Amino acid sequence: MMQCYTFFLLIIVVVASAIPTKADDQKKRVKEKSLSDESHSENGEHNSDYDHEAFLGKEERQTFDQLSPEESRDRLGKIIEKIDKNSDGFVSEDELKDWIQYVQKRYITSDTERMWKDYDVSDTNEITWNAYMKRTYGYGDAGEPKEGDAVYEYRDMITRDKRRWQRADSNNDDKLTKEEFSNFLHPEDAEHMREIVVLETLEDIDKDKDGFISVEEYIGDMLSDHKKGDPEPDWVVNERKQFTDYRDKNKDGKMDKHEVMDWIIPADYDHSSAESKHLIYESDKDKDGKLTKQEILDKHDLFVGSQATDFGEALTRHDEF
Repeated sequence: MMQCYTFFLLIIVVVASAIPTKADDQKKRVKEKSLSDESHSENGEHNSDYDHEAFLGKEERQTFDQLSPEESRDRLGKIIEKIDKNSDGFVSEDELKDWIQYVQKRYITSDTERMWKDYDVSDTNEITWNAYMKRTYGYGDAGEPKEGDAVYEYRDMITRDKRRWQRADSNNDDKLTKEEFSNFLHPEDAEHMREIVVLETLEDIDKDKDGFISVEEYIGDMLSDHKKGDPEPDWVVNERKQFTDYRDKNKDGKMDKHEVMDWIIPADYDHSSAESKHLIYESDKDKDGKLTKQEILDKHDLFVGSQATDFGEALTRHDEF
């Protein structure tokens, strides 16, 4: 299915120059501030892919697809030495947390740099809205798309991008610096952009457009491939309980924007800290609260897996850590 989808996208780009060249990762809704696009549990089961991506980063995870278990263990050993900043032979919870935060920041920085290079910013070191529109949608300064325009079918995406752009544009000059552009690409990591993340989530899940997310809409977003009439998976029962007991705080049967904010960007939850605690809990054989190199290697599949993560770039780029 994914191969067909990729082929379809390639056809679009080749056949029509006016069709958007917008990258997939820009089109996706930012569902929550998290360490991975993966869910930490899937159908009620622990998903190690979340841990792999949290530990190595989104891009780095992919090269391990080509590595044997022996090669990935060897490379993991080299990373462990980097994480152990004080060289005492142990990886503490703080050291592991610092590494995970570093990996996340590195991804945001590299992704921004990659996208930034697509634009001609040599004169002002800024990106104009018009330049973004031309590069992304093949559509310039002719105002809002009108029926019959080549990009008319993308008008909702353009409106959404414009709203996010305006929030990222801190001085309202209709241009973005590299820092502002980073906030535009990754709004979940900028305090002043979080309302945009909530609004986009509401718009995507709120199918009846009443401004709220009902329990059926909440479940339906997770069961996008579920056919009507088919029995629901067992894990759905737990998700309904999660919605009733925790998501819907005022018990009115739906989530408003404030409850959505608490769901996707909880103020009192540190993902990096939670992940470091989880990794130590699962790997710490002698329960001394820290990990030896051998303890990590013994739980190799939890941290990186074999043939599951990209590590090559991490080894050459993390000297500054």
